[in-house]
Amino acid sequence: PAPSSSPPRPKLRGCEQQLLGRLARHMSISQLFLLSPRGDSIIHRDYRGELERSTCEIFFKNVKFYQGKHQEAPPIFNIDGVNYMYIKKNGIFFVVTSIDNISPSLAMEFLLRVTKVFKDYCGVFSEESIRSNFLLLYELLDEMADNGCIQGTSSDTLKAYIFNEPVVIEKKKMKFQLPKFNPKTTSSDATNKPISFKDSKQGGRDEIFVDIFERVSITFHSNGNVLHSSIDGTIQMKSYLSGNPELKLALNEELTIGKERAGNYGVVQIDDCNFHECVRLDDFDSQRIISFHPPDGEFVVMNYRITNDIKVPFRIFPFFELSGPYKAELIIKIRADIPENNSGTNILVQFPVPKSTSSVSSTTGIGATGQSTEYDSKKQVVSWKIKKMTGGSEHTLRSKIVLTKPSTTSVKKEIGPVSLQFEVPLYNPSNLQVRYLRIMPTSSQQQSNPYRWVRYVTKSQSYVCRL
Repeated sequence: PAPSSSPPRPKLRGCEQQLLGRLARHMSISQLFLLSPRGDSIIHRDYRGELERSTCEIFFKNVKFYQGKHQEAPPIFNIDGVNYMYIKKNGIFFVVTSIDNISPSLAMEFLLRVTKVFKDYCGVFSEESIRSNFLLLYELLDEMADNGCIQGTSSDTLKAYIFNEPVVIEKKKMKFQLPKFNPKTTSSDATNKPISFKDSKQGGRDEIFVDIFERVSITFHSNGNVLHSSIDGTIQMKSYLSGNPELKLALNEELTIGKERAGNYGVVQIDDCNFHECVRLDDFDSQRIISFHPPDGEFVVMNYRITNDIKVPFRIFPFFELSGPYKAELIIKIRADIPENNSGTNILVQFPVPKSTSSVSSTTGIGATGQSTEYDSKKQVVSWKIKKMTGGSEHTLRSKIVLTKPSTTSVKKEIGPVSLQFEVPLYNPSNLQVRYLRIMPTSSQQQSNPYRWVRYVTKSQSYVCRL
């Protein structure tokens, strides 16, 4: 007979088989389990049968009292030859164990992907939704890893192998429902639908959600000047479109990247960016349009970073003085430099005090509402909470610190820095905008007009003022 066109594959020798076995073992996990904030085991999947189920109790005991002290454990630790790696999401512990020296980055990334897949398939990520979807989540875990070896973590790919339907957890309705004044807006809970609903009758209308998240990092001098600033931005999507049509997302026409020369006023200049693997950039350089077919589940279309000409959402002005040998006073003024029609929410100001502090009394401005202050004597940190702060407004906090030892020049070094946390909806300091989101029609969408929802949210990442 004629010889084959392709040579036969050589057989692996014994040493090569042992090497591959060791490599597979060093890339595998032993167990994956979920614990509630009370330590109850919600889900427990033993992939290799190497460890006993008591690892759950050992982990929870040490994560709360690490090394016998009342302190939380680091995300990766070893006890009696067992490696524990965990993340905490909505109060639930996601834990991976292994007796081998597997890559910590691989294990942590796998846990992050597991949380993302669970949310995509359950819609709402909570202890109640997890307990109501045992069969579905165990089926997902069996497909995501085989004998401890990670197989695939893409929600889009897993969909072909998952046959259990999710049990949807409905949000408890309030007794008094607020009227919906603006039909062009929708609740943020609208994205809490399982991805399997997009192809079923119970999924409702065709719609797609676009979120532009920007995380701001700024370091201030004590005089209020900006020392360092940057924005880490993300364009995130979640699609409930039937037929998987092609999408065209258009950004600002006046958008420059990297070392491109900026033009007139209003140009958005980003330092660098990267895109999802499904994105095509044929028209991006000329028209700032990206094309793609959205995969199932929540995914990041584009990441970008900006370090030039950043609009500062909030400014911090600290004033410190020693009012006596045993007394010090710190005055903090915050100004919202955002448009008047925008408001910052969930604002939290914190600063540490000297170790010799015996008490702290704080007062807010006259007539201030929706504000509260608290001094944690164990952590020696003062917290100032503001529910809402409209653009152009100012708020002041006056803290009087009583010391147990006479004050010295080192007291000022022990106070601060002042940190600020906030969230501003419907606003982004970079001015990156979505010009339009065009859905190319398919045979199943000729008569329909899908809904398009776009949301802008700005959050603090590292917002610090030095004293």
